[in-house]
Parts: sequence; C-alpha cells; structure tokens
Amino acid sequence: MLSRLSPTDRAAFLDGARTYSPTVMALISWGLVTGIAMSKSVLTMPQALVMSVLVYAGSSQLAILPLLAAKLPIWTILLTAAMVNLRFVIFSAGLVPHFSYLSFWRRVALGYFNGDIVYLLFLKKSFPTGRVPGKEAYFWGMAAVSWTSWQVSSIAGIVLGSIFPDNWGLELAGTLALVPLVVAAIANRSTLAAVAVAAVIAIVAIDLPFRLGLPLAVFAALGAGSVADLLADRAAGRRMGTEAGPGVREEKAP
Repeated sequence: MLSRLSPTDRAAFLDGARTYSPTVMALISWGLVTGIAMSKSVLTMPQALVMSVLVYAGSSQLAILPLLAAKLPIWTILLTAAMVNLRFVIFSAGLVPHFSYLSFWRRVALGYFNGDIVYLLFLKKSFPTGRVPGKEAYFWGMAAVSWTSWQVSSIAGIVLGSIFPDNWGLELAGTLALVPLVVAAIANRSTLAAVAVAAVIAIVAIDLPFRLGLPLAVFAALGAGSVADLLADRAAGRRMGTEAGPGVREEKAP
C-alpha cells in the first residue's frame, strides 16, 4: 500500500504512525478491558466480534453492556450510545476545515477511523486548513495504527476474557496511561480552562442516566474554552490600545 503513495504521502503516513505509537499501550489496555467486558456480558462471541469492528468506540461499547444485560428497550441503548459518542460530532466539525474538499465517502471513512487520541494529535500538528500535501496521509498513518491496535487488543480480550480476573484493574491502567496525553494538550489558558471545567462537570454529573455527564462535560469545556479565548482577546485588545494610545496622541500634537 505504501508503495502506491507519493514520496510526500509515504513520509507523512509514517510520520503519523510514529506520532501515534507512544499511545498504543494505553489503547491496548482499553481494548483488552472492552473485549473482556464484552466476553463476560450477554453477547455471544460472534456478536462481540461484530460490535468491536462495526462500533469501534470503547466508551459506548462499555456503556451499553449493562443495558443489554438488563434487557432495556432498544431506544434506551441507542440513546445512551449516542450520548456517549456525541463528542465525535465535535471532532468531525473540527476536521471540516481540513478535509471538506474530499468526496462524501472519503469523509465518511475519515469519520469512522477518527478517535479521541487521533483527533488530539492531529490538531497538535497545526496543519493549515484546506488542501495540504501529506495531511490526509498523516491522519491515515495515525488512524491505521489506532484501528489495528484496538481491534487486535479487543479481539484478544474477547477470546481470552475468561482468563483475566475482574479485579486486575486494567480499566484504571488505561485511564492513567491517557492522562499524560491530556496534560500535554494543555497549551494555553483556554485549554486549561476547558480541561478543568470538563473534569469538574464529569465528576459532578457522573451518576446521571444515559452517561449524560460526558456530553455535558464536553459542552461545558467548549463553553469554558470559548469564554477564556474571548477574555484573552479582549485583554490583548486593551493592551494594544494602551500601547498605541501615546503614539496616537503624539501624532496629533503638532
């Protein structure tokens, strides 16, 4: 596959894969947790395998398993999955300026292979918007490593789920492994405000039904970051006005 790419795209693809590689162990932890949980739920092994490939979203997969076990109505299960995955709508909106020129089905493929870490690392690259050589290949380099790592670990968890005891705490290990990525993403005051507000809302709203705490935390983070950016812009404007003031007065005085 790489031989079919241009030299620029090939280098960008490999760069994306290298960029994503430090996060693979965290993703493998989550994949194992999700696979083990599915293997010990009401799902059969074929059903769990199909869910792993088609859904490709560990948080929503884990969220709906208790609902399936409780035999709740399908609309409840779909609503819960939609609430948990609502953040991907925001991720997709963030990618629009970069990939809006692509065909519909290529954008659908990008949306399927997108993920929390992929999106975060892609934004950290600070690509210009619009068509940029190697940008899509860079995204696919990260997405390929992410999808492959997830499926291998998730399927391993499904197959070997009966071997792992429930008290191993793999879910906590996966969460702790993701913390440095979140900390590294705090580049300014607006992102710090967004992370702080999201953390508080997520803790306060943890007991809400349908995992509503997650979308609430996402929207609260967006609001906090936007307000922080607005306040920073206003402060910068006031500083520029203060600095320009004496110069303006001097020009007016003959």
